[in-house]
Amino acid sequence: MKNTGVGQGALTVAPIQHTSNASIVTATADSLPDQPDALVRARAFAEPLIASEMLDTGENILAHADAVAAILKTIGGSEAMQAATYLVHACAHLNKPQEVIAKAFGANFAALAMETTKLVNVQKQARAADAKAQLTEDPAAQTENVRKMLLAFSRDLRVVMLRLASRLQTLRHFAAIRQQAPLAVARESLHVFAPLANRLGIWQIKWEMEDLAFRFLEPDTYKQIARLLDEKRTEREGFMESLRAQLERDLNSGGTAALVQGRPKHIYSIVKKMRGKSLDFEQVFDIRALRVIAADVKGCYAALGFVHANFTPVEGEFDDYIAKPKSNGYQSLHTVVRDAQQRAVEIQIRTQAMHDHAEHGVAAHWAYKEAGAKGYSGVSASSEYDAKIAVLRQLLAWERDLSGPASAKARESNQGLFEDRIYVLTPDAAVVELPQGATALDFAYCVHTSLGHRCRGARLDGAMVPLNTPLQNGQTVEVVTTKEGGPSRDWLNPELGFLASHRAKSKVRAWFNAQAMAQTVARGRDAVEKLLQREGKTAMKLEDVAAQLGFKSAEDLFEVVGKDELSLRTIENMLKPPEPALTQDDYVLAKKARPDKSAGRSSKGAVLVVGIDSLLTQLAKCCKPAPPDAILGFVTKGKGVSIHRSDCSNFRNMAGGSPDRVIEVEWSQPKNSGGAVYPVDVAIEAADRQGLLRDISEVFAKEKMNVIGVQTQSVKDNRGGTAWMTFTVEVTESGRLNQVLAVVAEVAGVRSARRR
Repeated sequence: MKNTGVGQGALTVAPIQHTSNASIVTATADSLPDQPDALVRARAFAEPLIASEMLDTGENILAHADAVAAILKTIGGSEAMQAATYLVHACAHLNKPQEVIAKAFGANFAALAMETTKLVNVQKQARAADAKAQLTEDPAAQTENVRKMLLAFSRDLRVVMLRLASRLQTLRHFAAIRQQAPLAVARESLHVFAPLANRLGIWQIKWEMEDLAFRFLEPDTYKQIARLLDEKRTEREGFMESLRAQLERDLNSGGTAALVQGRPKHIYSIVKKMRGKSLDFEQVFDIRALRVIAADVKGCYAALGFVHANFTPVEGEFDDYIAKPKSNGYQSLHTVVRDAQQRAVEIQIRTQAMHDHAEHGVAAHWAYKEAGAKGYSGVSASSEYDAKIAVLRQLLAWERDLSGPASAKARESNQGLFEDRIYVLTPDAAVVELPQGATALDFAYCVHTSLGHRCRGARLDGAMVPLNTPLQNGQTVEVVTTKEGGPSRDWLNPELGFLASHRAKSKVRAWFNAQAMAQTVARGRDAVEKLLQREGKTAMKLEDVAAQLGFKSAEDLFEVVGKDELSLRTIENMLKPPEPALTQDDYVLAKKARPDKSAGRSSKGAVLVVGIDSLLTQLAKCCKPAPPDAILGFVTKGKGVSIHRSDCSNFRNMAGGSPDRVIEVEWSQPKNSGGAVYPVDVAIEAADRQGLLRDISEVFAKEKMNVIGVQTQSVKDNRGGTAWMTFTVEVTESGRLNQVLAVVAEVAGVRSARRR
């Protein structure tokens, strides 16, 4: 990297060198079909749309696209990949971009353009969200950006290549016009894009992006280091070239075949070392650095022996990453030595294969597709799928790196930033994000609800496993399904560990609820249809019956009837012709003298009618009120006042049709009730089993509650069978009933026990 005009902060960017990266990008663009003159056609297609348009950075869009295409070309991008650059920028200026581009260039180009556009929009939103909470080297601030980048990359291997080239051009643009880049763009470039380029092996983009972004973030520090590098450049370069040539001659003449190269110096990496190790500029060893490329591993150690024999090793500055590679597969020998004048020189020693892996990272998997079954360093990538696997694992390693220096809160809890989720692959190499502890069954429900319902088995990396096997990062999951079927209730048992995802659990519950609802609706339909037959109203449409009762559909009516929330008596009353409004004479007919002469007391001596003396009262059978229930009266023709619970649906329907018949009533004082008892209905739903009726009856007997009637119904279902029971019991007051129902609910198999 050559710097000129340091005092003014000017920067001259060296062109990206054409290296073996050529095969890298070509491989990622394999799925773009070659078309005659694709690049020329794409530029001609986009030019009328974008030639006069500007990006929000102030750069002309066509000029930007030209520059991005040039960057892709220098790193070996195919013409198809370069053509896609223009189509991406054309998307925003088309009404139906996917359809138009697909028609002109094919579905593959259209998909790439749309996916890249989506990623651009996501990143804009992320930058807007980070405007106040600035993105720094705090890993927590990078989490969502990394995750979104990962998922976008997994959908199409070419998307991030286009984004990296586009971001590099944006930084070059601001450097060329000598204006400050937006801080959000510079931070995102330094902490998201550059690490991604590094992980993908696009090392040349990585270092240039780092230096440019750092220049905008810390211009004073950047200029200071650039000035220090310039001050003794001629002297240093002369010394290093002499040392390089001498070391190469000595190694080869001594029988160790080797190539010795100089290493570039990057301002950002120098600053990181100075800050990380609290060093002065002159103490940074890799200001003077060489790289030795040996023929094989044996040659690496031979070269190391020669270097240590002819120079003075610096204590504590030797690392053997060949014997003990880094977690991402990096291998090399690192040492720092001093010459006779005590000038420190850093030397790296590696084989060509090690060097390619170090330079290109995951991308080397594509570069070495033709290396055969074993590939290099035991790694091969014979297909795009294998390449995706390699990319995924490197990006997951990136996540783990971010998790390492986590925030203080995360360190206290011993949890990394990404420990709450995992990433696995479909058989088509698409990435699926799941919570930590997720199983193959969670995976199936994440892909599609129907796939989850029909899931019966799973393969992890080709091996059959139980459905409750927890998944690990990077595994390939294949689901085995049946054509039809539904989930098992065991899947909701937390002790069996089939599901970890709340989303998957809710889908299973929804399936069972739908099945239970279907049975409830069927039961309600059957009851309503039988009632219409008894009343001779079979000619009435079920939808009309529901509408007259205030329901939106017949299904809604069947549901409440099936749940016993609406009495059939209500429907029966609705079917009868309306009665004429009551007159004062009707009230007189309802009066009845009381033997005890007590005004307002009913025949049972428990209900007082407010405002009218000596009216005959009777407790309604539809809701069976009992003290201290809130009650209301309804004047009937010739049968006195019918007493209902105030929440009785039957009463609400009657009162809605004849509000003038509603009358206020209240319970008499307990001392006047004469120890009266009241029949109430209790509805119980339970898993059907032998002895169920006996066990529930014993509870009522033990609680000294008299049972005067029982109705039962049992239905076989996928749970083994469900029993619905209605007990009619006598109580002196309803509060006591709630206590007894709590005991009934504890009986084995009982799912619900409530008063009807």
